[in-house]
Amino acid sequence: MFTLSWQCTFTPPFYDAVDPVDFENYLMALINSHSHELLQELGDFPEDDLDLVYKPKDCRTLQPSLPEDGPEVDQHVRDCIQIYLRDWLIVNRKTQENSGTGNFSRSGSRKDFQRTLQKQIFESDETESRQSEQADEGLVMRLPGESQKTTITSCEFDLRGLNPESRLKNLLHLTNVNDLEKQTEEARKANRHAEIFALGPPMDEEDAVEIRPIPECPKEHMGYRIIVKLHTLRFDIDIEPLFATIALYDCKERKKISENFHCDLNSEVFKQYLRTHTPSVAPSSQARTAIFSITYPSPDIFLVVKLEKVLQQGEISDCAEPYMVLKDSDGGKTKEKIEKLKSQAENFCHRLGKYRMPFAWIPISLQNCINVMTLEREVSDSENGNGKTAAGDRRSSLGGRRFSDRGSSLDEGSTSPFKPTTITQTTFIKQEGDKLSDEDLFKYLADYKRSLQKRAKCIPGLLKLEISPVYDGVSGCLTPELLPVKPFPEGRARLIKEVLEFPVKEVYVPHTFYRNVLYVYPQRLNFANRLLSARNITIKIQFMCGEDVKNALPVIFGKSNGPEFLDEVCAAVTYHNKAPDFYDEVKIKLPAKLTEKHHLLFTFYHISCQQKVGTSAETVLGYSWLPILTNDRLQTGHYCLPVATEKLPANYSMHSPEKLPVQCTPIKWVEGHKGVFNVEVQAVSSVHTQDNHLEKFLTLCHALEGPVTFPIRVMDQKITENSLEHELKLSIIQLSSSRLEPLVLFLHLVLDKLFHLTVQPMVIGGQTATFSQFTFESVVSIVSSLHNSKDLSKDQHGRNCLLASYVYYVFRLPDVQKDMYIAGGNVVDVRYNTVGRISAATVGSKLAKSRTMSTSNPDIAGTQSADEEVKSIMSSKHFHEELALQMVVSTNMVRENVFKYAWFFFELLVKSMAQYVHIVDKQEVPRRSRFSNRFKDDISTIVNVVTSEIGALLSKPVKEAEHAEKMNISLAFFLYDLLSLMDRGFVFNLIKHYCNQLSGKLNSLPTLISMRLEFLRILCSHEHYLNLNLFFVASSSAPASPCPSISSENSSSCSSFQDNRIVSMFDLSPEFRQKHFLTGLLFTELDAALDSEAEGISKVQRKAINAIHNLLRSHDLDLRCQKIEIKNKIAALYLPLVSTILDAIPQLHDFSVLDSKTGKTRSLDEEPDTATMINPNVAMAVAGNQFGLKSSSLTLSSVPLKMYSTLSPESTRNLLTCFLWIMKNAEQTVIQKWLAYLPILQLNRILDLLYMCVSCFEYKGKQSPDKVSTLVLQKSRDVKARLEEALLRGEGARGEMMRRWKTAGNDRFAGLNENLRWRKEQTQWRQANERLNMTKAEMDQEAIMCGNLATEANLTILDVLETIMQFGDFLFEEEVEQCSDLCQKVLHHCSSALESTRSQGCATLYLIMRYSFSSTSNFARVKMQVTMSLASLVGKSQDFNEEYLRKSLRSILAYAEEDEDMQSTMFPMQVNELLNNLNSILSDTVKMRAFQKDPEMLMDLMYRIAKGYQTSPDLRLTWLQNMAEKHVKVKCYTEAAMCLVHAAALVAEYLSLLEDCSYLPVGSVSFQNISSNVIEESAVSDDILTPDEDGVCSGRYFSENGLVGLLEQAAELFSQAGFYETVNEVYKIVLPVLEAHRDFRKLSSTHEKLKKAYDRIITKGQKRMFGTYFRVGFYGAKFGDLDEKEFIYKEPTITKLPEIAHRLEGFYGNCFGEHMMEVIKDSTPVDKSKLDPNKAYIQITFVEPYFEDYEMKYRMTYFEKNYNLRRFMYTTPFTLDGRPRGDLSEQYKRKTILTTVHAFPYIKTRINVMQKEEFILTPIEVAIEDMQKKTLELAVATSQEPPDAKMLQMVLQGSVGATVNQGPLEVAQVFLAEIPADPKLYRHHNKLRLCFKEFIMRCGEAVEKNKRLITFEQKEYQQELKKNYNRLKENLRPMIERKIPDLYKPVVKPPSDARGILHRSSFRKYDSQVSQSS
Repeated sequence: MFTLSWQCTFTPPFYDAVDPVDFENYLMALINSHSHELLQELGDFPEDDLDLVYKPKDCRTLQPSLPEDGPEVDQHVRDCIQIYLRDWLIVNRKTQENSGTGNFSRSGSRKDFQRTLQKQIFESDETESRQSEQADEGLVMRLPGESQKTTITSCEFDLRGLNPESRLKNLLHLTNVNDLEKQTEEARKANRHAEIFALGPPMDEEDAVEIRPIPECPKEHMGYRIIVKLHTLRFDIDIEPLFATIALYDCKERKKISENFHCDLNSEVFKQYLRTHTPSVAPSSQARTAIFSITYPSPDIFLVVKLEKVLQQGEISDCAEPYMVLKDSDGGKTKEKIEKLKSQAENFCHRLGKYRMPFAWIPISLQNCINVMTLEREVSDSENGNGKTAAGDRRSSLGGRRFSDRGSSLDEGSTSPFKPTTITQTTFIKQEGDKLSDEDLFKYLADYKRSLQKRAKCIPGLLKLEISPVYDGVSGCLTPELLPVKPFPEGRARLIKEVLEFPVKEVYVPHTFYRNVLYVYPQRLNFANRLLSARNITIKIQFMCGEDVKNALPVIFGKSNGPEFLDEVCAAVTYHNKAPDFYDEVKIKLPAKLTEKHHLLFTFYHISCQQKVGTSAETVLGYSWLPILTNDRLQTGHYCLPVATEKLPANYSMHSPEKLPVQCTPIKWVEGHKGVFNVEVQAVSSVHTQDNHLEKFLTLCHALEGPVTFPIRVMDQKITENSLEHELKLSIIQLSSSRLEPLVLFLHLVLDKLFHLTVQPMVIGGQTATFSQFTFESVVSIVSSLHNSKDLSKDQHGRNCLLASYVYYVFRLPDVQKDMYIAGGNVVDVRYNTVGRISAATVGSKLAKSRTMSTSNPDIAGTQSADEEVKSIMSSKHFHEELALQMVVSTNMVRENVFKYAWFFFELLVKSMAQYVHIVDKQEVPRRSRFSNRFKDDISTIVNVVTSEIGALLSKPVKEAEHAEKMNISLAFFLYDLLSLMDRGFVFNLIKHYCNQLSGKLNSLPTLISMRLEFLRILCSHEHYLNLNLFFVASSSAPASPCPSISSENSSSCSSFQDNRIVSMFDLSPEFRQKHFLTGLLFTELDAALDSEAEGISKVQRKAINAIHNLLRSHDLDLRCQKIEIKNKIAALYLPLVSTILDAIPQLHDFSVLDSKTGKTRSLDEEPDTATMINPNVAMAVAGNQFGLKSSSLTLSSVPLKMYSTLSPESTRNLLTCFLWIMKNAEQTVIQKWLAYLPILQLNRILDLLYMCVSCFEYKGKQSPDKVSTLVLQKSRDVKARLEEALLRGEGARGEMMRRWKTAGNDRFAGLNENLRWRKEQTQWRQANERLNMTKAEMDQEAIMCGNLATEANLTILDVLETIMQFGDFLFEEEVEQCSDLCQKVLHHCSSALESTRSQGCATLYLIMRYSFSSTSNFARVKMQVTMSLASLVGKSQDFNEEYLRKSLRSILAYAEEDEDMQSTMFPMQVNELLNNLNSILSDTVKMRAFQKDPEMLMDLMYRIAKGYQTSPDLRLTWLQNMAEKHVKVKCYTEAAMCLVHAAALVAEYLSLLEDCSYLPVGSVSFQNISSNVIEESAVSDDILTPDEDGVCSGRYFSENGLVGLLEQAAELFSQAGFYETVNEVYKIVLPVLEAHRDFRKLSSTHEKLKKAYDRIITKGQKRMFGTYFRVGFYGAKFGDLDEKEFIYKEPTITKLPEIAHRLEGFYGNCFGEHMMEVIKDSTPVDKSKLDPNKAYIQITFVEPYFEDYEMKYRMTYFEKNYNLRRFMYTTPFTLDGRPRGDLSEQYKRKTILTTVHAFPYIKTRINVMQKEEFILTPIEVAIEDMQKKTLELAVATSQEPPDAKMLQMVLQGSVGATVNQGPLEVAQVFLAEIPADPKLYRHHNKLRLCFKEFIMRCGEAVEKNKRLITFEQKEYQQELKKNYNRLKENLRPMIERKIPDLYKPVVKPPSDARGILHRSSFRKYDSQVSQSS
């Protein structure tokens, strides 16, 4: 973290915001001046671009839902209806669609654009298609013998046998170069894309803070919607009508989650049975299809179908029995029974048709449908989720809606959430009379789900339902209130009913339409103690508006096949049950105006099932009732009501049955007035809040608005006029205590009321009352509650979605009624409503006073206007002023929450200001005069306070920082909106103060830049951003002069003033920042971010770059900016960005370089946060001209090196895209003059940048994003060659980098140094995981986009190059690097798969040769460069094709033959010779292609090719470099380094001939310490190495710099391989050269590298692993020259024998066939006579380096024992009888020592074996060797530091363990038990004895050491080891102590053979006789 003084130390001096131009005055001056025409053309800037749009609400139904006609409804209901019906009021921006994300923000339009693109032809795609068509050819498994030397003149293919391809016309007759350039330019300009950003990837919206999502429009909540259609309902007998009721139940939540849907499939016959009871049948009642809604899908949801029948005599079981035993298909007596039953049913229907009884039911699990819905919801949540969203979003207001949208808005063609399913059930469960309650139902469902259903009686039948998802456009549908839904065709037979859902949890969606429904659920009645004959009990339910019988209202929804509405309904009857349970649901349409007289009346009847003459079927048992209103509040909930047995008294409905006053005639009650009837009442209403706090607030508000009589009753409280103000304030404060669900449901109404009270002072009791402070605090509290709720969703900016939706659609300036009601009903025509008993005159005077004075600012009087409406508005208290004032004066927690959720109040301010401007017609008023100065002061205060709050929060924990970020974004959007409403100069000053204030608050520069960037990014997304920045005004005009001279600005004068003006256009000057204010701020942030070294700055840099990238993208795609002139002006605005990008070159990611640490390309995700050291040469070039001087004499040592954080690939690509866009769209004359003025170093930096652009936008192919492919554009095929040429011409940093690149051999040793170039494995635009989700068609389309982008980018680069450079004779002058590079590129194009590219390449190469011969007389050099270029190309290029190149060579030959002007010269003959040489090199290519999959064979071939070029040092060096590159690709870094060492030795040989310099190596001899193999480079004869003869040895490497470069790369490779000691030897040769050159910088870095190397030797030491070696022998004629050859293979570290065996067996098996290939498993000598001559055999043996004893004195370190290896050994156990293993006494061992031709490491990984020695060890010698080995292991384990207890115990266990087979004891018993009879064995016997003596001593030391290391738990283990050790020691003692006396006699050794090696039997030569016997 920075200290508090960071600002003066670390902030750039330019970071503070400058004073902006006085925008309004400046604009007016321009309009008044002669610039008016220019302004009209370019400055399309409407004075007011905000538009108030009244958008009609979408109404689902044909007519909006309204209460029924009748007496006037309550004020509250009127308010609700008004808010539900009124249009949305939206503030629209007229031109916003042109700004921001541009034309391609929607995927559809982007796809449309993609289809218009032309497919570009690329070589990589053509090569792929060609390779896929070709079959794999067999490999030629022969290598040329040693005698077949590859020479440069050998030719195996006759070029003249080919037909030349088509050639360019008139190539040989070119006269005018200018005409050719003009044609080329026209071809380049044709068919270009106008918008380069349209070709790039779509904008990443995750980072786009400027996208302010439009809130979802408030609408009716719907969950997942399913259609349930009843197809079939029948039983085995069809005797009577049946009625179905369908509903949804959630058994886990134990809740009914939908209302009932009533339907039946009764025939017309059965309907006639009931005709007397159903006088009319409404079409809506005939529906058989219902739409159910599920907000919270769960696998526990069941669809329950209940069946009822007409009441008849008998229990349910009796009535169900015929259905269980009879069938219609049966004949005889069964048929008679069925007819009888049908007749009985008809009688019951006629008499009791209005009563029902339960019959059967069936549960249907919706688990399969629900699983799909739940999955759909999770996908939706994950797609729509945002990292910043609250965890509870899935249950949110829009969470509930979110999955509803998926279910309810499916298009016809889209995939449905689940497939329509037909469910068939063949059994029904019989209802049990005592188990009809919902509790019983849930218990059964839970058992059913767990497959534990009890044995219930089942009725056979058939139920067939179809369940399907709902699509948009379902026709003929009715809402739950029976309103027709659009579309609703006339005359539809069967309608569909929507079934109302009862969600299991709260759904937070505000009401948007009128609904007022009451549900009554009679549950239980207990008449068990009643003595009357109350058995068949039903309840008649009526909704009464009075106590008369006629007052029953027809508001009860009917059931199936009957009227829509009924005035009464009866509950189902349970036969002979005095305490029945009921399950009925009674749905009632509540009247809008409820009074005290409205009540529910319950009448209880006994129904007589037996028909008695003259008696009614009904007998009244009693009455009960429930008032609908209590204290003016709707009654809902559970009730247990008493039942009166007699007729109810008058006025009973005014009281509840429990509290009925004592009557004159006492009423009789069942069970003495106890509650015996349980009933539940629930309301679904958008009128009744059902919350005490809301009820009180709304009631008191209506008391202010309408005529009332005091005191008024609010629930249990009576409120007088004097207490009204206090109670209202109290209710306002308590609003936030309301339950969240009702508060959300009535959110729109509550907020409207609060805002109305804010600006409307009331006159209560003669006194003016203001509520603005209370209402404001209440709003703040509500806003805070909604934001803090985890159940409500937020958008990406943390805005609560409900509040955002309210502000955007619902909020409008509060209406103030003209007509005012006062007590007594008098109406006074005044502005404000008053309440109180005062005279009208007094009221009027007070109101007049309140009108003319602002409550918020008493000093400000209202402005008068002629128009009455305007006058009333202007004279009132303005909402925006009051809101701003309250925000300013708020304190404590209110203030904290105001600014925490500032977005809401900002958006309220903006919308109210927009309405104010629109209503009072202030659009014509100058912006400066629209709003009062006091209001502007308040806005300034708010901005200052919010900025301070942001700064304070950012110094707190992370959670607070998130709040600060959201506040910052809110403030930015607020100022963004103010730019469209207020004085823009005023807003600019607010922005300036914000920037400077935040700078003074924050201590962290990355945080500061990040916050300011997000702030500016939002402001810059303004639709008039360009005009706000005065882009149409020339950059050089001074802001002080509002009337710039157009003629002077457009002058084409070439004076120095003009030059300075052009240069100043590219500078971020104070003048620029003042005039182009927002752009200047944005560039300032980018400069500061790129210049900073602070920790974590890389993310900020990415933000800054993305901000500018997206801004330019919006300009590019803006339809208003399509004219060339406008784009020129816009590009001029962004010219300073070019300078910024040039300065940032060291920080740009290099797309052509491999990661130096991993050797892999950096992925797009990797953002290195750590600073990396840049190339010193680049630093010199960048810093060398930092003062804008034309020439610079700065030396390298004077440039301070700076640590830069490298930009990510994505950020670099975005920055380069911006650069290309500016270069493409800027006025070309400006660019040309600027380039002409630039010094050489600056030009080099531009070329450097262009070079990066080429690599960045290189086409990668369509199939694989990481595939290597060559950029060969048909129109710009030579772009890289020309660009490299331009780069190499200069002396700048890029030139130096290019030279090192060329030194490295173009992509050679990539990954070793950050300066090496040409990485081709960069990923595509899209990430790999994104590609996995793309279809092939989409991938092809993306490839076309990438191809078009690559084409356009490279053509733009060529356009710029044309203005920078021209080719000339310098190509063929002394410095030949340019010629070499150009030749190599052109040759590459000559091998292209595209014929058009080849023809251009041929023509170019021929012209180069012709020009060099005729103009420069230097053809010899060109010949050598072309030859070397081809050799390099052949050796390294993967996609090189010799067939195409041969065709090209033939075409060049044809040019030479047809060139009449050159026929008289030697030129055709020399061309012919050159082409033959090139052809011979191609022959080597064919051989190399055969061994691409066999690295060893390939390297052998390249080795022989290099050896064949021993007479051509340039080519030999090239092939050595090719070999090095191949080694690097397979990570053989040591061998690659050796190749470079050999190349350096070759150069040293050449340099030693030039002059005798003491500091230079004396030829290859000086390299002996590095490798003994290097001496072979001295084989080149002196006559070949003649300097400067005919171009030989004239390459860049044959110089001191070349030598140092090769050795430095070799040292880097040695270091990478872990050979740190060799690094020292390499630098021993380099250091004298550097010292002689006084290159102290390189000396410093070299010594630093040496220090690192030594440090690594110390730290790694023996942990390094240098390689594993194997002997591989080839046997069989199939191997050709390899037959009976043996090689030593060097394999990677820790390679096991099976691995190399598997690799070689697999490769050669593919070559010869698996059955023809065999691996010899053992290592015994191979007898070829026993092998199958038709097969190929390989013998593989693991070998170890072998050293003589004397060698070990010199090979002391681990490194020395693994370096310069020529001898290897392997052992083969055998016995004399032929077995490999035997007893100890007969076990022999053969040691084979192999000597190689060269020492390892070498320039290849396998070396021929040139000598083979074999020795045999006798059994006792084998024993001696084993014991020595075991003793050594003990010694090492004992002396190890730090000690390793586990290793020690393991070795000990193997030495003294009791269970060791063939252990030390057995060895001693076999060889030491007796003294040998043969005296020759005495010495071996004694040696073995001494070995055992040392062994037992080491064992004792190890046991003691282990004793010190063990823990307490291992004590027993130690005792066991000690015991075993003592036992072993005792057993060995007699054998160890026994000596052979003869051994101690004096022995005289002969003088020769001092070491006695030749006469030791252990090393005697292997005898063939012994071999035969074995």
